[in-house]
Amino acid sequence: MCSLLNRKWTIIFIALIVPIGLATKFYSGPGGEWILYYLGGILYVVFWSLVVFLIFPNVATWKICLLVFLATGGVEFLQLWHPDFLEAIRNNFLGRTLLGTTFVWRDFFYYFIGFLISFMLLELLLKIESLKRNK
Repeated sequence: MCSLLNRKWTIIFIALIVPIGLATKFYSGPGGEWILYYLGGILYVVFWSLVVFLIFPNVATWKICLLVFLATGGVEFLQLWHPDFLEAIRNNFLGRTLLGTTFVWRDFFYYFIGFLISFMLLELLLKIESLKRNK
C-alpha cells in the first residue's frame, strides 16, 4: 500500500522531472544533441513510471517499469507510421514531445536506462515507506 508520504514524494519527483524533461527540448549547450535526443527519452520513461506508480501503487515496481518500457517502445514504433491523424498530433510541440517524429533503434537503449532508473527510484520510495512503517 502506498502511503501518503510516498504519494507526496512521487508527486514531487514528477514535478521535478516535467520541467527538466521539457528543458531538454530547448537546451543547446555542450552535449545538446545527446540531451535533446537521449536524456529526454530516459526522463520520459521515468516520468511515466512515476505516473503509473501514483495511479497503481500496489502493482509491483518491475511490472510498472516493464509496462512503461514496452509502451514507450510501442510509441517509438508508432514513429514509423504517418497517417494524417498522427501527423496532425505531431504538428505541435506537445504532440512531438509525447509521440516523437523519427524512429531510432538507439532510443531503446536509453529507454532501458530509464527503465533501470525508474525501477531503482520506485524501489527507493517503497523502501522509505517500509522504514517509516517499521519505526
